[in-house]
Amino acid sequence: MADLSVNICGVDFKNPVIPASGVFGYGREYEEFYPLSKLGGIATKGTTLKLRTGNPSPRIAETPSGMLNSVGLQNPGIDHFISTELPNLLTKDLLVLANIAGSTPDECAEVAAKLDSTDVHMIELNISCPNVKQGGAAFGTSCEMAGEVTRKVREATKKPLVVKLSPNVTSITEIAKSVEAAGADAVSLINTLLGMRIDVNSGRPILRNNVGGMSGPAVFPIAVRMVWQVANAVNIPIIGMGGVSSGRDAIELMMAGASAVQVGAAIYTDPFAPVKIIDEMNEFLDQKGIKSVKEIIGAVKPW
Repeated sequence: MADLSVNICGVDFKNPVIPASGVFGYGREYEEFYPLSKLGGIATKGTTLKLRTGNPSPRIAETPSGMLNSVGLQNPGIDHFISTELPNLLTKDLLVLANIAGSTPDECAEVAAKLDSTDVHMIELNISCPNVKQGGAAFGTSCEMAGEVTRKVREATKKPLVVKLSPNVTSITEIAKSVEAAGADAVSLINTLLGMRIDVNSGRPILRNNVGGMSGPAVFPIAVRMVWQVANAVNIPIIGMGGVSSGRDAIELMMAGASAVQVGAAIYTDPFAPVKIIDEMNEFLDQKGIKSVKEIIGAVKPW
């Protein structure tokens, strides 16, 4: 068997496969299918300062080769996460990436500060959230805002900080360089693409929020392109995501420059997807005679 271990920001992962934030909750439901210890880590449900009930239904819709969601960061709040969910996850022999979000840079920093005294392994900052102080524009859509929120969170915690980038931008490499300069230890990408579906019978959008985030296999080529571009623009590790559905997909993202991968929408159609991807990666590496998955990181050979 190949060595699947990777190191990101000084943190050792037994393998590079991580369920993405928002699809795996806090892991409790999936323990009915397999031990969480099989996974490299878990990116927890996006957690905010206070409880959020999320957006009204309908808030999930199918698309060709994917799905739209506008769940709206439904979560029990950071205090509940720290008192109830995190202690349980820390007994599962996997690394915990606490995904956090907020409506202002100060709010994001406050959530991060609460996590700083815990044993969480890493913090993943979602900068696709709307900044209420900037008229609702997402933090991640401008270098200035992305840098500001990253800097605030960096000042609030000594934990390894991963900043999750939005693809809904003109230049993702410029955003990546901005958060790197502001103190990010790593970046994860891509978050969902903004999309929309319309019920032609009623004439109304299918989602109550009108628009939502698109994920699934249809976005995979965009994820590969953006990971490759960012890998050639920054000097910090990348966690790749966006439509990963198989071990070969994961290998492809790592060849583009990712040190690990997150699996999202695939889990909705097959809860065993992360475990299957781990097995498929190992099988691929064995077939190629590759001893360590680290050998394929950034191994793409552009024409």
